[in-house]
Amino acid sequence: MTDIDVEPVEQIDDEAVPVGVEAPDYVLYGGKGGVGKTTMAAATGLASARDGTATLVVSTDPAHSLSDTLDTEIPSDPTKIREEIPLYAVEIDPENAFGDNPLGVEDSLGPLSELLGDDMADPFGAAMPGTDEAAAMRLLLQYLDDERFDRVVIDTAPTGHTLRLLELPDVMESMIGRLIAFREKMSGMMGSVSGMFGGDDEQMEEEIGDMRELSRRIERLRAVLQDPTKTDFRVVLVPEELSVMESERLLTQLAEFGIPVGTIVVNRVMEDLADVADVDADWFVSPDLEHCEFCKRRWDVQQKALQRSQELFRGHDVKRVPLFADEVRGEEFLKVVAACLD
Repeated sequence: MTDIDVEPVEQIDDEAVPVGVEAPDYVLYGGKGGVGKTTMAAATGLASARDGTATLVVSTDPAHSLSDTLDTEIPSDPTKIREEIPLYAVEIDPENAFGDNPLGVEDSLGPLSELLGDDMADPFGAAMPGTDEAAAMRLLLQYLDDERFDRVVIDTAPTGHTLRLLELPDVMESMIGRLIAFREKMSGMMGSVSGMFGGDDEQMEEEIGDMRELSRRIERLRAVLQDPTKTDFRVVLVPEELSVMESERLLTQLAEFGIPVGTIVVNRVMEDLADVADVDADWFVSPDLEHCEFCKRRWDVQQKALQRSQELFRGHDVKRVPLFADEVRGEEFLKVVAACLD
């Protein structure tokens, strides 16, 4: 085997690095697990904060790698991680954040739980999406109103988790509707009802009030996610057939939710850095498509996937990020990725 001499990226010309980004208030990176969503979110957050925009990068993936990508410890609460620019980051740990009460509503629904049926007896358990998505949704609701941040960049969990997160408002609205309808029905009955079910009418009123407030906040979040002037859901894929197929399904399902997708990022493309970004590429190791049989075969696989992707790309802003010889980690590498996304 021939050794490849790879020079580390120590620094790049700052003029090649975007200062600020053209993006709405909320940028969500989604796609199949392992395609590089964390890298894209970290690079976007870094570029966003460079023009003074207070930017929060959020990881909702239970298998966190944001700390590794940014090469710094990321706590479970939003924390400023760069002194010179307003860059904040947080890694959500759903299991520890809220335990069995991921949405912050009272654990027990009192007398209501007995009358809601088996599927609603544990409204925050099996009848709802996973607790990691529920916790992420609660925190997104919180960050929506956080005046510290002008932009929020979200590294979502892999595709299946993301879709359950986006499904949560529908589930919550259905549950809240049933609770409200039940309470209103009960309110027209005799005062002895609360005693019949061992509950307290005032407690019911308080619980329903909490639910209505949560419903209003979820409706607001849905409106933000569906507004292309506020949100851009960016799909990340690698040029492989399975990733393309997964991305096609994701686009279809996002369209069903009315979530706008403005950008598609094709990561780990076997081409020269100079072809996708105006960056000094003296240190970049390009794949040897002439002499390396492995490189040639991988490039054939990528070309077939890219050809299949043409319909997928239609109507979207397509960004390409090359395959790097080194692991993409640390600020200098993220600057290069940001230049590719610019």
